[in-house]
Amino acid sequence: MKIQKKDGFERDFTYQWNADWKEEDTSKPILKITKSSLGSMDWCPKKYQFNYIERKPQDTSEAMHNGTLVHNALEDFYNVFDIKKAETMDTKEVTDYMFSLFPIDNMSEMYETLSVNEAQRFMVAKEDKTLEMFLPVINEVCLDAQITIRRADYPKFPLKRDYVIHLQGIIDRMFIDKQGYIPMELKTGAWKEYKKTSMRKEMAYYKLLFDNCPIEQLEAIGINRDLPITHWGWRYPASNHIYVEPQKKSSHKALMRSIVKIIKAYEDNSFPTKYNARTCSFCAYLDICDGGADEGWL
Repeated sequence: MKIQKKDGFERDFTYQWNADWKEEDTSKPILKITKSSLGSMDWCPKKYQFNYIERKPQDTSEAMHNGTLVHNALEDFYNVFDIKKAETMDTKEVTDYMFSLFPIDNMSEMYETLSVNEAQRFMVAKEDKTLEMFLPVINEVCLDAQITIRRADYPKFPLKRDYVIHLQGIIDRMFIDKQGYIPMELKTGAWKEYKKTSMRKEMAYYKLLFDNCPIEQLEAIGINRDLPITHWGWRYPASNHIYVEPQKKSSHKALMRSIVKIIKAYEDNSFPTKYNARTCSFCAYLDICDGGADEGWL
């Protein structure tokens, strides 16, 4: 069992959790939940079990590799971009300068799109005299929080008791405007309109994490806890798609239901296969999934 520790928190945490462990026994770790583990559970409970509980290895796909390249490149871009240097440039010069800050690899087309979009945003900020808000206040930063899930709040999913769980996540980027903070998620796949629901749930996770993160952890990275997250958004440069909207309470409710469902799965020790012709055929665990064999995918 892999147990993780984090300074500032009394309880250790793990995916290899047992719902029968007593809450008052502080020697036992609590359940760890991340945005990725929630997504895996929504995708297929059996895949969640293979990946997070049994820790079965899976190959890194080309899409995952490319996603890592672009995430690292954009993180480095914001770290080295010089506002003073760009301030005297026109739009084309800013675009060229931005593109020069990205690495030379097979993702150059995506870097070009990012450069064009960021140059446009830079020129608007320059015109509005808000260049101090151009760079993100958070750039690939890991946050932690521990929250209590109260049994009485979720009668449709009857839990055996209240639970303390550990949340952890890396926020890609978070910007600030005159109203508050705006987390932005980067995705390197193609944008499809049906993804909006899942994206809202991901952004609701970041808001939950941010709202419950210890003040000391936020202050250490220069974040003012008194300012709220008012909006959230995402960008899919492969589709030249950028979207920002006010944060939605309905997405928070959907997120909390997903968290409760994970706890319920541990209580019942039930992680069934979710059959889908498209998703099963691409699953890294297809060859070892008995459920997939039963349905004729193998």
